[in-house]
Amino acid sequence: MRHFLSLEGLQLKDTWLTIGTFDGVHRGHQEIVRKLAAGAHSTESQAAVFTFFPHPALVLGKRRDPFYLTTPDERAVLLGKLGADIVITFPFNLQTASTSAYDFMALLKQHLGLHHLIVGYDFALGKDRQGDVPTLQKIGVELGYTVEAMPPFKIEGEAVSSSRIRSALAAGDMELAALLLGRPFQVSGKVVTGDGRGRTIGIPTANLSLWAERAIPRAGVYVCQAVVNGKVWGAVTNVGFRPTFESQPVPPRVETHLLDFITEIYGQEISLNFLSRLRDEQRFPNVEALAAQIQRDIAQARQFLEKIEFGSD
Repeated sequence: MRHFLSLEGLQLKDTWLTIGTFDGVHRGHQEIVRKLAAGAHSTESQAAVFTFFPHPALVLGKRRDPFYLTTPDERAVLLGKLGADIVITFPFNLQTASTSAYDFMALLKQHLGLHHLIVGYDFALGKDRQGDVPTLQKIGVELGYTVEAMPPFKIEGEAVSSSRIRSALAAGDMELAALLLGRPFQVSGKVVTGDGRGRTIGIPTANLSLWAERAIPRAGVYVCQAVVNGKVWGAVTNVGFRPTFESQPVPPRVETHLLDFITEIYGQEISLNFLSRLRDEQRFPNVEALAAQIQRDIAQARQFLEKIEFGSD
């Protein structure tokens, strides 16, 4: 997979293309990209995914909170694993937003040699979202490409969407998030120095420095799998504001205790797969009460992870 950050210098031919934000690369996205790749490769053509960054909703002022399910690089890697040969992460700005659907499609035809376009059923692009599927089909007749619209991919009777995944994260429902994504929700970050309190009570934690614009699960304690240098470890992770220690509002933090892990990992990048929520974050009267509860969390996490490992119901 080749990842480009603009159209500059690209001159492709007979490309099969899909367009969208693809944040999270969820199961609905996966259906589109797999179909794109299969069709393109059956005709010895290239499968290209055209996506945007920043997200249009943020540029147009419709969202302001931490929002993204994946970074642009994570998204490109996931798309490549689905069979995309080329991923283009195009800068979305107010100029992009004001470009007509015709002009935008003409630009893609010029640089990508667009032959066949596959999009979601509700897709639209261009100024005021005027480029819906029927409009893109009419433009395609003139510019020389065909358009195929995919039906919604539904789970439990409702279309899978990035917004639905964000709602699951906000509720702390990691099982639903994983069902919609087709994999556990994951965050990655560098381990940074914390205040060392965990180590003093015999439960050392790794403090993760995360991308500030990434969505994170609702505050609480979670059972996770941590990926460190390619190896997977069980983990208990706290997301939140540490009310036992903080008396003033602070930004949310993600701290994880890796089970049976003793190696120093400051400065290393690790990933956390969120599997299930154990409990709410809460204030304890003292450090001893907190430590006792964390030990109960660890025991509960071990039971959960054993069921996964041995395939129990």
